[in-house]
Amino acid sequence: MGLLVDGQWTQESYKRDEAGRFQRDTSRFRDWIEPGGRFAPEAGRYHVYVSLACPWAHRVLIARRLKGLEPVISVSVVHPLMLDNGWELSDDFPGATGDPIHGARYLHQIYTAAEPRANGRVTVPALWDCREGTLVNNESRDLLRMFNHHFSPLAGTDLDLAPADDIEAVDATIDAIYEPINNGVYRCGFAGSQQAYEEAADTLYAALDHWEAVLGGQRYLCGDRLTEADICLYTTLIRFDAVYAVHFKCSQRQIREYPNLMGYLRELYQMPAFRETTDFVHIRHHYFRSHAFLNPAGLVARMPQLDLDAPHGRDAL
Repeated sequence: MGLLVDGQWTQESYKRDEAGRFQRDTSRFRDWIEPGGRFAPEAGRYHVYVSLACPWAHRVLIARRLKGLEPVISVSVVHPLMLDNGWELSDDFPGATGDPIHGARYLHQIYTAAEPRANGRVTVPALWDCREGTLVNNESRDLLRMFNHHFSPLAGTDLDLAPADDIEAVDATIDAIYEPINNGVYRCGFAGSQQAYEEAADTLYAALDHWEAVLGGQRYLCGDRLTEADICLYTTLIRFDAVYAVHFKCSQRQIREYPNLMGYLRELYQMPAFRETTDFVHIRHHYFRSHAFLNPAGLVARMPQLDLDAPHGRDAL
């Protein structure tokens, strides 16, 4: 694992507090796409760097597909393995594309092209402005909202994933699932003490139990329509049984043991925007082979039988 220190790539593991709790870095590029601003929404101007393995990057790929923005915003897909030099821009793995913008070998070179003395983790997704020659934003939640709202005039569909009459509920739900579930699986996997792991597992499973109950009475997280919140939960749930249950010790219960969560997951997966952006080869090679401190031999565990194409039964709701 590594990060940038004054523009230099340096080996450093993930942060933990004094009790061994995993500490996630904050995103550092937080400019906003908006009409009339420095970064205006324009077709062909922006390029997003993603990993098919990463749940945060997966969010924006789903939104890009749902909104019909694929002709508007181009994409580079990194190699699934994240080793000593971080994310690699190589096309020698099926589905990876290399970097047509800079010809860079590593994603940290894109960060220093934007800010020569950049500091911090080098993460995906990362949105590059080809006109200004800089990174605009590397926070998935910001990009999800920008793709949904600020690129709407250029979108191929009129779907709104955070409608005005529901936006407060959408934001509150994304907040509610982030720490215990989206980040919670990492807090389990990267815990540095038994206490930190137990705390993370307790909050993770309490949250899963809560949303299992909620989804017993409504079709989606915010009611009867698909929203950004569903995208945010999907990208964790789809990785849960395939990776997190084994690799991150999220072993108390798996998603296929929750009838409502599993039906919900199946319904989302069966939508083309979700299915066609879900790549289990990239996902599983990344996690099982990138974290030598968790899995020194790099063995890839067998894929569980998820039956994602089975009837989801959510129509009744």
